[in-house]
Amino acid sequence: MKSLVLLLSVKAACILLVSSLSGTGAVNNSGRWWGIVNVASSSNLLTNSKNVQLVLDPSLALLSRRQRRLIRQNPGILHAIAAGLHTAIKECKWQFRNRRWNCPTTHSPAIFGKIVNRGCRETAFVFAITSAGVTHAVARSCSEGAIESCTCDYRRRGPGGPDWHWGGCSDNVDFGRMFTSEFVDSSEKGRDLRYLTNLHNNEAGRLTVSSEMHQECKCHGMSGSCTVRTCWMRLPNFRTVGDFLKDRFDGASRVVYGNKGSNRASHRADPRHLEPENSAHKVPSPMDLVYFEKSPNFCSYNGKTGTLGTSGRTCNSSSPGLDGCELLCCGRGYKSRTESVTERCHCTFHWCCHVSCLNCTSTRTLHQCL
Repeated sequence: MKSLVLLLSVKAACILLVSSLSGTGAVNNSGRWWGIVNVASSSNLLTNSKNVQLVLDPSLALLSRRQRRLIRQNPGILHAIAAGLHTAIKECKWQFRNRRWNCPTTHSPAIFGKIVNRGCRETAFVFAITSAGVTHAVARSCSEGAIESCTCDYRRRGPGGPDWHWGGCSDNVDFGRMFTSEFVDSSEKGRDLRYLTNLHNNEAGRLTVSSEMHQECKCHGMSGSCTVRTCWMRLPNFRTVGDFLKDRFDGASRVVYGNKGSNRASHRADPRHLEPENSAHKVPSPMDLVYFEKSPNFCSYNGKTGTLGTSGRTCNSSSPGLDGCELLCCGRGYKSRTESVTERCHCTFHWCCHVSCLNCTSTRTLHQCL
């Protein structure tokens, strides 16, 4: 028995050693918390005396001890986290709806599948968009009074210009960034290349939300005139955040681990230690997305990499772009079929209050990759 235990211990140590040396270690707990989007329901939430959602049942083992503590310290924030994840997933699917990789998700705790265990562009986008989604949702929930530990951002007060002043309820993006940094980044462990790229992309998502904040104003004056304006800072529409991150995805930087010295202090976990693989390229900015390995082609099913392939995907036969049948189907060809679609049409409003519509049937042709 002792020899068996010793053998298992040696085997486990070898796996950990290989993982740490590779810099792209096998499976880790990165993004494990994303699974709460599938299980956050009233049946497995703990509440306080005021019936405020506190934390998921710890038996689900999706959150770390630190993450559960953060949620307990901020009653009401769990709903914002789950809402932010839903928004991020929806945006990811929309941004990549015409790509070979179309942001597929599952109903298991590993919601984005095996792509999170890689270090490609798609991995970078997933980490950035989920971090941005939680930042956005938490900041908005603060200003809506849904979280007990934060409120509107009232730091901007007084005159802002000759004909306007600060007031109203600004979205608390600073609290959103601070909380998300603690909550999201706490799932990252290690000091390797994967650790640094994940932290960098998490922060890039948060910075994108805060950088796109904009000013909104309300006019005050006699007879609707705009003699004086009250202004506050408002979060961007999340589509704006998604568009920005998609542009960063297309221009993402491939990086390597930059060893800046041999002393212990030089090995601290710091995204600034990332360097471009090609020394002729510029150092990635904090808002750039970074990756360290080439993406799969996503054309065919591969259980090892977790790619589903494009077989059965709908394509556009007349488009030369990424959504076109030639590119999306990876040269395999496509099949076409026609279907009849019945929709409501020619709707008329009748006073009061009734709408009548006709049913219109049309035929359309669908093209699917082989």
